[in-house]
Amino acid sequence: MNRNVLSRRVLAGVALAALALTGCGSNDNSTEPGGSGGDSAYANLSGALNASGASFPDAYYQEVIEEFKGVASNVTVTYNATGSGTGKKQFGEGLVDFAGTDSLVKDTDGVTADSFLYVPTVAAPITVSYNLQGVDKLQLSAETLAKIFQTDIKTWDDAAIKADNPGVELPNTPIVVAHRSDGSGTTNNFTKYLAAAAGSTWKLGSGDTVAWPASTQGGEKNTGVAQIVKQTNGAVGYVDLSDAKATQLTFAAIKNKDGQFVAPSIEGTTAGLEGAAIEADLSYNPLDAAGASAYPITAPTFIIVKTSYGDAAKAELVKGFLTYLLNEGQELAPEIDFAPLPASLKEKALAQVEKIQG
Repeated sequence: MNRNVLSRRVLAGVALAALALTGCGSNDNSTEPGGSGGDSAYANLSGALNASGASFPDAYYQEVIEEFKGVASNVTVTYNATGSGTGKKQFGEGLVDFAGTDSLVKDTDGVTADSFLYVPTVAAPITVSYNLQGVDKLQLSAETLAKIFQTDIKTWDDAAIKADNPGVELPNTPIVVAHRSDGSGTTNNFTKYLAAAAGSTWKLGSGDTVAWPASTQGGEKNTGVAQIVKQTNGAVGYVDLSDAKATQLTFAAIKNKDGQFVAPSIEGTTAGLEGAAIEADLSYNPLDAAGASAYPITAPTFIIVKTSYGDAAKAELVKGFLTYLLNEGQELAPEIDFAPLPASLKEKALAQVEKIQG
């Protein structure tokens, strides 16, 4: 559990205990709406929700689920971080109530058009994490990054990397590229960024999976890529900020559209969100956004829900949980290295949730 969140819970518990003691001698028998069951907006909900999908936002979703228990004690929410590809497939097969995805739904995902809605939740940076003894600061342009990940550049002292890092002593260490082995929205966004920012330099295309060179190494989920980088001198991989920090990885600053090298951060992510165009279905793309302080590999993430559940109680559960996530849950985001939605997009997401039918 995130330390900031834990500290907040401890303080909240102390405050509640103090209030309880203060009220012992009171003759005021009035109660707040919702009573002991928690917030009146959620206390009457009851049942179970089962979901799967993207590992990119998993730390955030798990924290929201834990907090949701405090206001909806009769609801059980389970989210299994299987990767975006598997999540979309399971959603299409009716095996889960909703799915997390960092990439948009395609015909090949088995999800029927007009049967689902996108609900944006948070955004976060995809780090370029590396393990290179003696080098604790590194900056990379999109063109150099593209050459590294398609293995055109094979050692860390390559001229292109040196050009991005004047004055830095780089070793002649072989580069080991780590990537996702499963269908992944993180892969989709990372490769979409390279396609947009590196242009014709990037040869591998984009998608939940791409044909990585045979010499590269695959890891399952963001945590699997993080472990390869952690354990291998010379390794480099793309990992969400939350998992990169949890694994104590070092990550590079990336050259943005304005020519500035920017390290991954919540502030840089928020700056990247400001210029993103929002489509009518609430999908949006903040990758390679303009702005001097924008982190260029800023990725969105979504929950996909059914337009109609054929079950009023199930629909109310989904709506209740997502309403909590988009309201109270947004306050948790920065503490777990995610950026909350801009206010205008949050309101549109809440309106999207209200479209869900029983």
